[in-house]
Amino acid sequence: MAKHKKSTFERLQYRDMNRSQRRELEHRLGGADPGLKVVHPDAAGIDVGSGSHYVAVPGDRDEQPVREFGSWTSDLKRMAKWLKECRIGTVALQATGVYWVAWQEILEEERIEVFVVNARGTKNLPGRKSDVQECQWLMKLHTYGLLRNSFRPPEEIRRVRTIWRQRCRLVEEAGRTVQQMQKALTKMNVQLTNTLTDVSGASGQAIIRAILKGERDPWVLAKLRDRRVRASEAEIAHSLEGKWQDDILFELRQVVEAYDFYQGQIKACDLELEKYMAALPDRQIAGREEEPEREEAEKRKHKRSHAKNRPGFDLESELRRTMGADLSSIDGIGVGTGQMILSELGADLSAFPDEDHFAAWLQLVPRRDITAGKVIRHVRAEGRQRVANALRMAAETLSRSNSYLGARYRKLRGRLGGPKAVKAMARYLACLVYRLLTKGKAYVDRGAAYYEGQRRQQEISALKRKAVALGMTLVPAGNN
Repeated sequence: MAKHKKSTFERLQYRDMNRSQRRELEHRLGGADPGLKVVHPDAAGIDVGSGSHYVAVPGDRDEQPVREFGSWTSDLKRMAKWLKECRIGTVALQATGVYWVAWQEILEEERIEVFVVNARGTKNLPGRKSDVQECQWLMKLHTYGLLRNSFRPPEEIRRVRTIWRQRCRLVEEAGRTVQQMQKALTKMNVQLTNTLTDVSGASGQAIIRAILKGERDPWVLAKLRDRRVRASEAEIAHSLEGKWQDDILFELRQVVEAYDFYQGQIKACDLELEKYMAALPDRQIAGREEEPEREEAEKRKHKRSHAKNRPGFDLESELRRTMGADLSSIDGIGVGTGQMILSELGADLSAFPDEDHFAAWLQLVPRRDITAGKVIRHVRAEGRQRVANALRMAAETLSRSNSYLGARYRKLRGRLGGPKAVKAMARYLACLVYRLLTKGKAYVDRGAAYYEGQRRQQEISALKRKAVALGMTLVPAGNN
């Protein structure tokens, strides 16, 4: 029979307890006086729903300590007023979808501290059978300090996050329309994708739009190619000899119009993003080290050409200004990854005590169930952080990098395999980001040769220890 999976509350509060002690604590929590230390005496609990919400306050604060409120704004304001009348200073609520967002904003306006709790920390707790009991149970747990608040960046960062997430969705939708263009051309046996690496580029779009205007001569269409395209004009002309079909041409026209629409929306997001980024203050890290002088070739590496999906303004300079560090100095981390980190977390990572807590919050560390000091199973994370996903993609780009990080990733991949190596390398990148944003230590790449030399010395030391344990002496080959 499978063992019961412990919740966060059980792992934090029930450790070092046997079964009888756990039952005793559960009974104490269920009683009127659990005998625990009161951390938040003015606490309330909210069970958040889509249509209505249940709110519980201590029994001595109101004749009706549990009330139901509607989800409309006027009722939420009435609820906040009632909480103030009940002298409530802090409220705990579960992060249920996005329904809690309006709650938090209204409560923060009334200067009530809000604890947004991950439902995984309370889902296996005893004693909850209805919405009324749910809000009372949250209130009781919060009163005794048994709930952890979720991390949430400040308001100005949340504005940037909203626009950046919307822009990422639009880029994904634009990418789907490009795939549909390729599919429509292939159905007409127009093999343009075999000669051009990207039909959304200048050459591909010029040819497709000429086709939609009625041009069918493949040699005329081939002359529209950009001079930088490797395929010859004759090769492109032969790939454009297709079977033209009115229904598929109509489909292609619709897809191109959708692509243009998404491109327009992306440009609008860029304008809005530039405005919110400009409103962010400059950041200086105490004890920040000056970036060391790099060779001219190294500097040019970070001044990449204007990418197709990159915003229309100088986002790299804005990131250095608002974060107080150049994250692009870390090999594998580009402008997109840096913007993802800023929009999701902000530049201030002081909410995380150290880099290990930061990596754990990103779910980039192994999750294990441990009993009696022994690991009984590894638990897979149910969800993935956006920042963690970006760091995983950054780690995968290091496979051919001639840098210290590239050599480290290749070593991990050979020892752990692909998926584990990507996660381990993403964790190391997260630690480097944390050091840059909290301690201001400039990152200097020492090259793949330095890493290989370090690894060689470690292997030699391990062989020497093994030889001593076997009563032997390790002698270099040149000394024979």
